[in-house]
Amino acid sequence: MYLSNPLPIETSRGRFSYRESGDLWGETVVMIHGWPESSYCWEPVAPRLKTGLRILAVDLRGLGDSERTAGVEHYLKQELARDVIEVLDQLEIQDFQLVGHDWGGIVAQEIALAVPERVRRMVIMNIAVINNLRGNREVIEKVRSEGAGTYWYQHFLQTPDLPEAMIPGNEAIWLGHFLKTSNRQPFPEDALEEYIRTFRIPGTAGTSANYYRTFRDDAQRWATMEGHVWPMPSMYIYGKRDRIIIPEYLNHIEDCFDSIQVEQIEAGHFLQEEEPDKVAERLNGFLEAASNA
Repeated sequence: MYLSNPLPIETSRGRFSYRESGDLWGETVVMIHGWPESSYCWEPVAPRLKTGLRILAVDLRGLGDSERTAGVEHYLKQELARDVIEVLDQLEIQDFQLVGHDWGGIVAQEIALAVPERVRRMVIMNIAVINNLRGNREVIEKVRSEGAGTYWYQHFLQTPDLPEAMIPGNEAIWLGHFLKTSNRQPFPEDALEEYIRTFRIPGTAGTSANYYRTFRDDAQRWATMEGHVWPMPSMYIYGKRDRIIIPEYLNHIEDCFDSIQVEQIEAGHFLQEEEPDKVAERLNGFLEAASNA
């Protein structure tokens, strides 16, 4: 294993967990996982990244080995971003580069909103750009015109008490339904087993569902962001076979950034585990390492 085992950290906002590797004195890259994964999702990519980088992968609240906090309000993406910033402050990390996949890509954008002066570069993978209101409206129109059956799980997770009643004891079946590749290759067994382990931590069915239960409130806030432009150099890496994050999410993306590089990979949603070589290749061409590497 290249990344460290989960390391606990106590902060003023609660107890969190993170993994790290690489050059302790190098340029810090903060890597943020999505749903239903954990910081372990970066394990295939981390050893393929160039030298001169310090890799820090954080477990978001309610997932991985971080605390299972009661109260849906803690899972607003702005609050999850504050959690990560608090972890970085505790570790005395000032400037950093950001990589986020799925909900982690949303949290990365919220971090870049909160402390833009600290974010040197930002990479988003297979998720909406929160200030791309035009593109996101076109996604909604496309989904409505074709039916929204693919998104059934989001409605399930938003239903009060239902995930808490039905997921515990069925974690392997639940996660196995989602964690698949698009190339007919098995999903990495070590990763699947790790996510099953963390989903069996009591309370996870509810805390993981809270990522979706807060979506309406998140979206109302993002609806005020039209016209915002990300100032830091950014990259969007897109797995072209994703059935959830469809190509319309890329419409008008160039209007949302001062500088944006779009890279597409023949992969599904979990592209960092399906095609780690290709993801690392894109990251290595974009992220800045220490000058003495």
